[in-house]
Amino acid sequence: MGWHYEDFEPGRIVRTPRRTITEADVVAFAGLSGDFNPLHTDEPFAREAGFDGRIAHGPMILGMALGLGARAGLFDGTVLGMLGVQWSFHAPVRAGDTLGAAIAVLAARATRKQDRGIVDLRFELNNEHDVLVQSGQCQIMFRRREPTNQS
Repeated sequence: MGWHYEDFEPGRIVRTPRRTITEADVVAFAGLSGDFNPLHTDEPFAREAGFDGRIAHGPMILGMALGLGARAGLFDGTVLGMLGVQWSFHAPVRAGDTLGAAIAVLAARATRKQDRGIVDLRFELNNEHDVLVQSGQCQIMFRRREPTNQS
């Protein structure tokens, strides 16, 4: 079971397990998303574009950041919805790169509904060389452990 709203103390940082991006990940995401941009599928094109080879899809890595949070035990069974995302792409990611995330709790606030609260999280994804590849913030609604008495 994932964390509940009450578990998210502002200032707390969670470091996730790491994950190596594979060729199969990139191919599968291209097929699922329909994004066959040659930056992801054509080695010579990506090299000519200045990327030293094909790169992974940026949104795929964003999705994997959330998956890393799930692997760290934060989300499964307690998330009620994602309310917003602000995201930045700092460096390319390639098959063979190993990524891990640091997830910081920025804020937590109750909602009018007694069974939930909203948590603002900051994600920073670094590769195995400690290069920041992506970062961003998400506003996520979580279950509360027990409803509070609100007027």
